[in-house]
Amino acid sequence: MRVIHTISISTLCLLLITAGTTAAVAGDKRRSTSQPTPLEKKIEDRARYVIKIAGCNDCHTTGYAEAAGKIPEKDWLKGDAMGWRGPWGTTYSSNLRLYMQNLSETQWIQVSRSVEFRPPMPWFVLREMTEQDLRAIYRFIRNLGPAGEPAPTYVPPDQEPKGPFILFPSSPETSK
Repeated sequence: MRVIHTISISTLCLLLITAGTTAAVAGDKRRSTSQPTPLEKKIEDRARYVIKIAGCNDCHTTGYAEAAGKIPEKDWLKGDAMGWRGPWGTTYSSNLRLYMQNLSETQWIQVSRSVEFRPPMPWFVLREMTEQDLRAIYRFIRNLGPAGEPAPTYVPPDQEPKGPFILFPSSPETSK
């Protein structure tokens, strides 16, 4: 015995619409993961440029200066265990890949415009950057994703750091 299934026109239309929508969504997902849009590419290129010329990698990427900048992007901005010691104590270049995960883009802009980090971080350079550049940097770093370990914590001036450090001489004003 042969069974013939009947389907209404409205059910057939609903099935075709659902199949078409599913295919379109799948196509959008494939497109979004393959190539960035021209605007996204422009923002990414701008961030890469600003990070390079502002010297972010010089401190926040282990070995960057020694390698003349020949460090793969996947290893950028993970912080460094090299300390910077001076009258302020010993500071370490933070892992920006982890740091940015805890901030919204708006918070990053606020921090960049208001905070004064300990030396040798040139916090005043962040204040000179355009909001567009700061947003690009944020998006670029977030896009790299979290990686690495947190940098060592600040060591007060009266304590000896455990790891390697670069000693800054006291300025003439503080040595008098």
